[in-house]
Amino acid sequence: MSKRELGKIFVTGSDGFIGSHLVETLIENGFEVTALCQYNSFGKYGWLDDFTHKKCPHNLKLILGDIRDPFFLKKMIKDHDTVFHLAALIAIPYSYVAPQSYFETNVLGTLNVMEACLDSSRVSRFIHTSTSEVYGTAQFVPITEKHPLQGQSPYSASKIGADMAVESYFRSMSLPAVILRPFNTYGPRQSMRAVIPTIISQILSGNSEIKLGNLTTTRDFNYVIDTVKAFIALAESSNDDILGQSFNTGTGQEISIEDIFKLISKMLDKKISIVTEEERKRPEKSEVERLLSDPTKLFQATGWKAKFSLEEGILQLIHWMKNRSDYLQENTRYFV
Repeated sequence: MSKRELGKIFVTGSDGFIGSHLVETLIENGFEVTALCQYNSFGKYGWLDDFTHKKCPHNLKLILGDIRDPFFLKKMIKDHDTVFHLAALIAIPYSYVAPQSYFETNVLGTLNVMEACLDSSRVSRFIHTSTSEVYGTAQFVPITEKHPLQGQSPYSASKIGADMAVESYFRSMSLPAVILRPFNTYGPRQSMRAVIPTIISQILSGNSEIKLGNLTTTRDFNYVIDTVKAFIALAESSNDDILGQSFNTGTGQEISIEDIFKLISKMLDKKISIVTEEERKRPEKSEVERLLSDPTKLFQATGWKAKFSLEEGILQLIHWMKNRSDYLQENTRYFV
């Protein structure tokens, strides 16, 4: 398949889990990247902060800002050709507490990024990040892109709103947009709120009991490097027929939370018991019971498919966590 030139690239959410891996992969492959990180008074660049402590690559520009500021975005994006939009509020539990902030960031923030892309005469591809959470509990499996969208949490509702905004801008304003819908991405740098790193962390910290929520839910876990390659595959596709469409990225395999716990315990050779905590569960009608992707559409459009098995990805994450004692110490508060 032929590839389109990405030109100068702008990435929102660069300081986050997936965003930082995407930025690193892009600069390692020689692309010129502007990485937008969430403004803070400490001048920190999240997971890209290491680049401020050593010589920054010549093809990387780090900036601080906020996608809720439309004037800032128009000034920053105007000289770019490809935009990856990953910035979002993603913690589902906090969306029950402060839902307005999710709609302001995820919907209005996305609107601001799209307006900046339209204002530019150069942007020829806009990749928007969705989530498998927009599907809610599976009505049929595997889940294709034709599955109904269900807002089962304020977070998922805000992402549905953002997805629909992107679709509308493609249809009504010819924004050259594509929507990537990752299923449960995991890997180095992920928040301790997520189930795989919290299980590994609790075991590595010597806990005899693991605190978890609902054990029966199933997820389709995708290693972060595979997710990053899906982003790039859509950006590089020269087929304009993908514009305005949504694409799932996942492995096409599901596993329950209880079974993922058993797998990690076996890999670390530890016998650990589980303590189920009610506060770790979602409200009953909000729980997404089952997620299993059908990534066929993405494969047919770009040739992308997941390379990492679950065991390979977990081994990579375990190795990284064992070598990042600072990460473990910083995040122990999540399971104390």
